[in-house]
Amino acid sequence: MPASSLASALVWPLPLPGEQYAVRVLSAPEPVLPLAYTPWLYLTPAHLALQRNPGEQLHFLLEERAAGQTVAQLAVFEEETATGVVARSPWQAPFGAVQAAEHVPAAALRAFLEVVEQQLARRGVRHLTLRPHAFVYQPRASAQLSQVLTALGYAVELAELNMHLPLHQSYSGRLHPSERRRLLKCERHGLRFEQEPPLLLPLAYEFLRRCREEKGQTLSMSLERLQELFQKFPRQHFLFSVRDAQGEWAALTVVVQVSDDVLYNFYPASPLAYNSLSPVVMLNAGLHAFGQASGMRLLDLGTSTLPTGLNQSLLQFKRHLGGIPSLKLTFAKALPTPQQASPG
Repeated sequence: MPASSLASALVWPLPLPGEQYAVRVLSAPEPVLPLAYTPWLYLTPAHLALQRNPGEQLHFLLEERAAGQTVAQLAVFEEETATGVVARSPWQAPFGAVQAAEHVPAAALRAFLEVVEQQLARRGVRHLTLRPHAFVYQPRASAQLSQVLTALGYAVELAELNMHLPLHQSYSGRLHPSERRRLLKCERHGLRFEQEPPLLLPLAYEFLRRCREEKGQTLSMSLERLQELFQKFPRQHFLFSVRDAQGEWAALTVVVQVSDDVLYNFYPASPLAYNSLSPVVMLNAGLHAFGQASGMRLLDLGTSTLPTGLNQSLLQFKRHLGGIPSLKLTFAKALPTPQQASPG
């Protein structure tokens, strides 16, 4: 069944006491009923619409009938592979999977995901991968979702350590003594933290590309994609730098405001020539101050995973910044064939 044939009329009541919940599936990300929660940036309709995949998109919505609200969502992106159709969430974002209102019980979440699996299996999807946010974002919700997915037979495909800084605590107070000395050294050498205008994105992208190239790494996003995100979400994307006494960039990063209280240090980079100063320590000091002044709760430093595995030196550096680890899990499950799937 192609996504173009999906309509808001496709609604399945869940077999729970009181028939309180129903599942709606759409081919577009805009919900029919208002959301009972504020979605993470990556789960907003506008951002989901920009995650362009070569296959179909399906947007599953859990609705609470009496309240007239959408209380959970899952956007799934299909892709044709050599072994059949697979689906995953997100397609092009740091995380996706399920977001739900705090009051949604585990039984409703499980029944919701069972309908998702049945409908995907009927479409011939063979495998589903879900990558939720790190536990620190919403510990209770992460624990509940992990328990439900485990009970449904999902396996942990990837377990990562995601580091963050709590913004209610002092930045310098959490620094390792060696990093505190480097921060003071940056200050003595006249380095300064600045917010850069988005018009410098092409130059900034080239700077980031060269820094990654020095370390044998590549950027995961094209300049055009980065510019599109800045244009579509100007209040959630920022460009910050550390400039040396001559005004040259010593460090640079792209920062994303994922929610009202979470800031994500997405693309930090610094040339090897500045290693003796370690300007990224000052860069994070500036981000910490920016997040604090904006009333945010945490600065997400991300994972330290490369295609080749864990980057131990990067993980150690984040620990020296005072970073606190949090689990970030990716779940996967083989779905039954259409003949085995329950009828919908």
